[in-house]
Amino acid sequence: MSNLLSAKDFGFSNDIAQILLSTDAIRLNFDEPFVWTSGWYAPIYCDNRRLLSYPKERDIIISSLVFLAQQSFKEFDVIAGVATAGIPWGALVADRLEKPFIYIRSTPKGHGLQNLIEGYYLANQKILVVEDLISTAKSSLAAIAGAIQNNLQPIGVLSIFNYGFIQAQMKLDAEHIPVASLLTFHALLSLAVEQKIVPAASLTQIKEWQDNPEKWRQSSL
Repeated sequence: MSNLLSAKDFGFSNDIAQILLSTDAIRLNFDEPFVWTSGWYAPIYCDNRRLLSYPKERDIIISSLVFLAQQSFKEFDVIAGVATAGIPWGALVADRLEKPFIYIRSTPKGHGLQNLIEGYYLANQKILVVEDLISTAKSSLAAIAGAIQNNLQPIGVLSIFNYGFIQAQMKLDAEHIPVASLLTFHALLSLAVEQKIVPAASLTQIKEWQDNPEKWRQSSL
């Protein structure tokens, strides 16, 4: 996972973790695991849309994303949000950086111009892809593929949270796409244990889940 950078590298991941926990953007439940869209069971659920409703915290997140983008990716022409959750964060980052903004749909629009990518861009421009979070990396990889098909050059993915699944990172590595995230699952877990939000006794089952999230089930608790 050599491509993975986070706010921990710059010393402020605990602040980001505290924001996500205090706003309930991240919720932990070991007794009744959450069910993701993918059908996976998980003891954690992240909903970064909640952060948009907290002006002070939102400002910190945007400032941190801008800082991480500037430190991790030296050259890019356009910010590209991944529909739908990456759109507001991408637009806000683009505004701070005074960069053009586009967004990439999961599938082409079903009517009108039938665009996959919305907004104005030029062929061969370098784009920084913005996600709210990375789990399986399915949406990131689809956005990257769509960008390449439309003659754009993805140079990396920026996100607020990253579950840090090895399988997802391997897929991104295979495409030579570096990733920078404000908060990783491991950094979150360290703070949660320190603050006794997560009991140390639960660390074994958490590791089992992260090592094999697709097959981890509530029955394993």
